[in-house]
Amino acid sequence: MHRLSAFASALLLVVSFHAQAQKQWTVTDIFGNGSLAQREPGEMTWAPDGSRAVYIGEQGDLMELSASNGKMSRLLSRDKLAPIMNAQLNEKDRDHRARYSEPDYIWTPDSKRLLFDTNGTLWMYDLQNGTGVEVGRTGQGSGDDPKFSPNGQFISYLHDHNLYVGRPSTPAAAVTNTHEPTLLNGEVDWVYLEELSVRSNYFWSPDSKQLAYLQMNEASVPQYPIVDWIPTHAAVDEQRYPQPGDANPGVRVGVVSAMGGKTSWMKVPMDESNDYIPRFGWINPHIVWIEVLTRDHKHLNLYFADTHTGDSRLVLAQNDDKFFDEVYDVNFFAPGDFLITSWRDGHTHIFRYNYNTENPLDGPAQPVHQLEDGDYEVNSIQSVDTNAKTVYYLSNEGDPLQEQVWSVKLDGTGKQRISKPDGVHRTNFAEGTATYIDHYSDKMTPPTISLCHDAIICQRIWHAEPPKGYDLVRPEILQLKAADGKTTIYASLLLPPGATSPASVPLINNPYGGPHVQTVRDSWGGPNFFFDELLAQHGFAVLHVDNRGMGGRGRDFEQAAYRNFGPVQLSDQLAAIDQVLVKYPQLDKNRLGWWGWSWGGTFTLNALSHSDRFRAGVSVAPVTDFRNYDSIYTERYLGLPEQNAEAYREASVQESAKNLKGHLLLVHGTGDDNVHFANSIQYIQKLIDAKIPYDFQPYPRKTHSIAGPVAHTHLYERILWHFETYLKPTGAAQ
Repeated sequence: MHRLSAFASALLLVVSFHAQAQKQWTVTDIFGNGSLAQREPGEMTWAPDGSRAVYIGEQGDLMELSASNGKMSRLLSRDKLAPIMNAQLNEKDRDHRARYSEPDYIWTPDSKRLLFDTNGTLWMYDLQNGTGVEVGRTGQGSGDDPKFSPNGQFISYLHDHNLYVGRPSTPAAAVTNTHEPTLLNGEVDWVYLEELSVRSNYFWSPDSKQLAYLQMNEASVPQYPIVDWIPTHAAVDEQRYPQPGDANPGVRVGVVSAMGGKTSWMKVPMDESNDYIPRFGWINPHIVWIEVLTRDHKHLNLYFADTHTGDSRLVLAQNDDKFFDEVYDVNFFAPGDFLITSWRDGHTHIFRYNYNTENPLDGPAQPVHQLEDGDYEVNSIQSVDTNAKTVYYLSNEGDPLQEQVWSVKLDGTGKQRISKPDGVHRTNFAEGTATYIDHYSDKMTPPTISLCHDAIICQRIWHAEPPKGYDLVRPEILQLKAADGKTTIYASLLLPPGATSPASVPLINNPYGGPHVQTVRDSWGGPNFFFDELLAQHGFAVLHVDNRGMGGRGRDFEQAAYRNFGPVQLSDQLAAIDQVLVKYPQLDKNRLGWWGWSWGGTFTLNALSHSDRFRAGVSVAPVTDFRNYDSIYTERYLGLPEQNAEAYREASVQESAKNLKGHLLLVHGTGDDNVHFANSIQYIQKLIDAKIPYDFQPYPRKTHSIAGPVAHTHLYERILWHFETYLKPTGAAQ
C-alpha cells in the first residue's frame, strides 16, 4: 500500500512537471508585459572615482553597487524616484532616449551627487544627505545632453539649438547665441545620431575654461514631413533629412569660453557642406583633435588644431578603396599616445600611435605598433589601464559567433582571454581600470550580470531565470557555404520537435542581411527567440542566415555589400536554404516563408520579387528605394546616385515590385523618422499599378521600432496569422 502510494505520488509529480513543461507560448505572454516579461537592472553608471556604480533596480529603486566588495544597497526608493523618472514623453522623445541610449542621470565629477535629466528638468541629488534640488530647465524631452565641467563648478546643456552654461546655484546663460532654427550649436542631428553613432557634439576643455562644439548648418538639408493623423487637425513635424545626393549639414568645430563671447573656428581643410566630423575632443587645454570622414567614405583624416589660432595639422591619414567600417573612436589614453582600431590588414585590430606632447602640431603622428593580430575581429576597446599598461577589449577571437573580454599589454605582449564562459559578453568598465560589469549570455542561458576584477574574480550580482514551464528547443548552429561555393556562412535553424515526416514542416526564413550587423550569435535572444519558439510550437521551422555583406567576419566579407544591395545577399540566402532543405527532408520546399525588419524588410520584398519559391512574406519598415534613405548610410555602400545609377536601380525593390510573388503583409509606423513611411506608400502604388493584391498594416505615430506592448503584440499576432494562413496546407494550396 505504501509502495503503491509512493508510486502514485511519483507518477503525479512526473505528470505535473510534464504539464508545466508543456505550457504554450503566446504572443501576449512574450510581448504584452505578460508572464515572460523580466526587467533587467538598468544601465550601470560608474562614479568617476570608480568606487561604485548606480543603477535602477528591478523594482524601480535607485541602487548602488560597491566596486570593492560587490555589496548592493538602496540609495533612493522607487516611491521617491518615480516623480523624477516617470515623466510623460512623446513617442519621438521616448524612442530617441531608448534607441540612442540617452542617460537618465550623470555623476558629478566628485562622485558625490547625481544629476537627473527628466523631460527637460534637471534635478541634483546629493547621495550623502539624500536631498534633491532643481538646478535647470532645458525644455527638451531628449537631446539636451547635460554635463558638468571637469572641475564640477559648471553645468552645461542644450536648449533651443544653443549651448548653455551655468552654476548649480545660478541660472544658465547661452554661450552660443544664434537664432536661425537650422543652426545647431553642440546639438546632434538625426543623421549623425543614427549613422555615425555620435552621442555628443560638445566637450569641456580639461581646465574647465572652454568648450569645443560642432556647429551644424542644416539650411540646405531637405525636409521630410512626419504627419500625426490622430488629432482632429493633423500635425506635421518637419524633419531635416539628407537623402543620397542631397546637401549634407554643413559642419565646423568652434571653441568658446565658458563665460561666453566670440567663437574661434578651427581651420580644417575639408568640404564643410559634404564631409563629416564623426569625432572630436581635447588633447590638452589648448589643442583639439578633429576627425574628418570624406563624403565618399574612402578617406578618414585626423587633425590637431590650435584653439588660439585655429590652425590645424593633418597627423594621420587613412584610406580605403571601398569604405571604412563604422568605427571612428580615437582613444587618447595618455599624453602623447593614442589608440585606434582599423581593418587595414583585413580584420579589425588595435594600433598605437604617439605624437609630440610639447608641440602636437609639430608633425604627423608616428606609428608605434599593432597590439594584436589574427583572423578575428576586435569589436571595441573597452578600457586602458595606464598603471598596468594594459588594454582591455572585446573580440570574437576563436569563434566568430562569440564575444569575449581580452587584454593585451600596451607593448603588444601578454595577450590573454579574460572572460571565462563561452558566449557573448558585453562590458562596462570603470574608466581607466580593470574593474568592470559583465553582461553575459549564451544561446540557451539567459543574461547574467557580474562584477569582475581583471581575470581574478567575477561576482554574480543578478541573473535572469529561463521562462518557467516552457520547453526551450535549442536551435541548431550550421556552417554552410555561400553562393560562391567557398565562403563559410553561419546559420541557426529551429525545428519543431518530433516533426520528422518528409515535407511536413513549412520553413520561415528570417534574415537581416544588411551591413555591419551580425544576427547568428551565441547569445540569448530574449523575446525574438521566444517568438521563434512560438513559431516552432505552431509547426514551423525558423531559419536565420548571416550572408556575405554582413558584419563580424572581416573587411572582405562585409565589403561584399559595396555597390551591391541585393544580388550577393539573396544568392547566399537561397544557397543556404537549398543546403538546409537537402539536410532536413522534413522541411517542405513548397511551403517557404520570409520575414524581416528594416533592411530585413527590404530583403523580404527583394526575395518575393526575385524568386517564386516563397508562398508568404512579411516586410516591416522597409526601404523600398535607397534614394529615399539617408545620405551617410546609403552613400557608404552605393555611392552617389548620379554616379552609380545602376547600383541604385538594382537595390530598389520598387523596380521589381511588378514581379512580386506570394502573399505579402507590409507593415510600417507612420511616425518612422528612420525609414520614412513614404517608402511603403510608394511601394503600394507600384503594386496597385501592377494589379497585385497585398495586406497593409500601418501603426499610427509609431517609429521604426513600433515599440510598446500593445503595438508589438498586435504586430506579432498579425505575423503569426499571416504564416498560419498561407503556409499551412490549406493556405499553401491557394
